[in-house]
Amino acid sequence: MRKNIFLKTKGFNDVIDITERVREVVKESKTEKGFCFLFALGSTCALTTMEYESGLIKDLKDFFERILPSDKEYQHCKKWGDCNAVSHLLSLMIKTFLVLPVENNDLVLGTWQNVVFVDFDKRPREREIIVEIFDSKK
Repeated sequence: MRKNIFLKTKGFNDVIDITERVREVVKESKTEKGFCFLFALGSTCALTTMEYESGLIKDLKDFFERILPSDKEYQHCKKWGDCNAVSHLLSLMIKTFLVLPVENNDLVLGTWQNVVFVDFDKRPREREIIVEIFDSKK
């Protein structure tokens, strides 16, 4: 089963909890055992899991700035002028795909684990995530 999730983001390291939207697709698939594959279209975004909590979200954004400072000079910015090299590099590090187990028609996640989409781009965007459910019994 395949469905797409559409998001409107704020950009600038916008962290969006998509757990329930992904769970809806899993439930609709009626998959007892398998896995859920997520893929975000774009080269300036990422998918991951984390505790979705305001303090940790701020810590995450501070971490991004420490590892890839936005005020540094990047070659990509010289070439294209949009200066979103940091956005591309963060996407490369965290990745645009995620695979999660499915059991009993639900995602298998830890107690505080949420599925999140992160938009690193320097402007608001409309984003698309492909959700594909694979049933291991079929």
